[in-house]
Amino acid sequence: MKPMTKSPLQIARAGYQPKLPNALKGNVVLKEGAATESVADQDDIKKLFPNTYGMPLITFEPGEKRNYPVKNVGVILSGGQAPGGHNVICGLFDGLKALNPANKLYGFLGGPSGLVDHQYIELTKEIVDEYRNTGGFDIIGSGRTKLEEAEQYDKGAEICHKLDISAIVIIGGDDSNTNACVLAEYYAQKGEPIQVIGCPKTIDGDLKNEMIETSFGFDTACKVYSELIGNIQRDANSAKKYWHFIRLMGRSASHITLECALQSQPNICIISEEVEANNLTLSDVVENIVKVIVHRADHGLNFGTVLIPEGLIEFIPAMKKLIAELNDLLAHNDDFNALETDDEKRQYVKGMLSPETAQVYRDLPKGIARQLTLDRDPHGNVQVSLIETEKLLIEMVAKRLAQLKAQGVYKGKFSSINHFFGYEGRCAIPSNFDADYTYSLGYTASVLISEGKTGYMSSVRNTTAPAAEWIAGGVPITMMMNMERRHGKMKPVIQKALVRLDGAPFKFFAANREKWADEEMSYIYPGPIQYYGPTEVCDQPTKTLQLEKGL
Repeated sequence: MKPMTKSPLQIARAGYQPKLPNALKGNVVLKEGAATESVADQDDIKKLFPNTYGMPLITFEPGEKRNYPVKNVGVILSGGQAPGGHNVICGLFDGLKALNPANKLYGFLGGPSGLVDHQYIELTKEIVDEYRNTGGFDIIGSGRTKLEEAEQYDKGAEICHKLDISAIVIIGGDDSNTNACVLAEYYAQKGEPIQVIGCPKTIDGDLKNEMIETSFGFDTACKVYSELIGNIQRDANSAKKYWHFIRLMGRSASHITLECALQSQPNICIISEEVEANNLTLSDVVENIVKVIVHRADHGLNFGTVLIPEGLIEFIPAMKKLIAELNDLLAHNDDFNALETDDEKRQYVKGMLSPETAQVYRDLPKGIARQLTLDRDPHGNVQVSLIETEKLLIEMVAKRLAQLKAQGVYKGKFSSINHFFGYEGRCAIPSNFDADYTYSLGYTASVLISEGKTGYMSSVRNTTAPAAEWIAGGVPITMMMNMERRHGKMKPVIQKALVRLDGAPFKFFAANREKWADEEMSYIYPGPIQYYGPTEVCDQPTKTLQLEKGL
């Protein structure tokens, strides 16, 4: 492999040695806790996973030196990128070599499809060393192929037998780890000597629970976005003439938006879960934004920032119902697809929707209505992540402000700029927290494998303490599962974690947002991620984690 051209920071980071929990610094012994059960639908999950259900929680403690047999391991990067993925592989590699120098690590290329299509490379020390503490997933690539069919599992077993692989580590989000659990159960039922271990990845932050305090990449991504928001707020406070509407990645939950608000203190921040809980309409959301803009204008402040979660549209009950009707109406609809003009399609849709949702559809700006009917996935469903919600809100806010200006209520000037921050944060050089956390997750996976475990997710807890005090172990993936309807069928999936409105992070935000809306000097400018310097600057976890732990 040809060495990469590196920046001075990359060269310096290559020499950074991630910190490990004390329990992983020497010989390890496993401590098993009580038997577990799924978070919901216990009978259904138990029937589907008879071999991997009810397993105990596992924690690691320092122990006596032991001899471990040789284990060849395969690793897969699944789904979207998240900062720290390379360090999971580095930790896994180092852990395997520490347990038995004869262990080998193979990387399946391009995500889960690499397992099925038998595309792989052996990850040697020379390769792994090139990617230590770097962002991205380019060491082996990633993909979104779902492992759902017996034929796929059997093809995976073929290549494992060929390479004498006895364990697979799947690094991914909730869907990918659900697939890992299904794969572990399938191999256990078939008597295949192949273990499967998962690692919790997603910048969205919605793969979390009592045993998984945070998913890796969330810390780095939020720090990247918060730096950008802070920069924009400094510009807004300097120019004093623009309202910046900023949409942030995170379709299924508002964790990123909330964390960025806690770090930067914007004038307005919308939390999708609150919108849904209060049964707000799109007009209600617009009216709440307009109130702040008018109030600030009354004090001569014709500028500000608005943070918007990517999945907001799906949390507005009326819009959620509209999207559901559109999905049913337009999926594989030949009559609709045969129409030639946008106006013909708009009229067709209005005539087929229920009266309530038809009115919601009519009230939408034409550009957004067009996105709802034209930008669809292969299953015919609306691609919510492609909807430019920030532009929709700008258009509706401007229209409402014009009405208030005509009535003499609004005397300010509204100039807007829209932004979307998503891909900017997914492959950043990982923060010290993520570099340490992911390395520990990978190292933990190596121990779980060497102890013969399967159907577990690598777990590292107590992450607001110094890394030496972190608690490493494993959590049965079935413990996190429930049944949900997917594509018309009930399926077992890892339960997504939404922003808790009774949780400390949201409560802190709710207690302070009026002050942030009113004051000119409330902005925080977080600045870029710091890798060298005082620990309180370089190693601190997210505000979300600190508030959840009462710090």
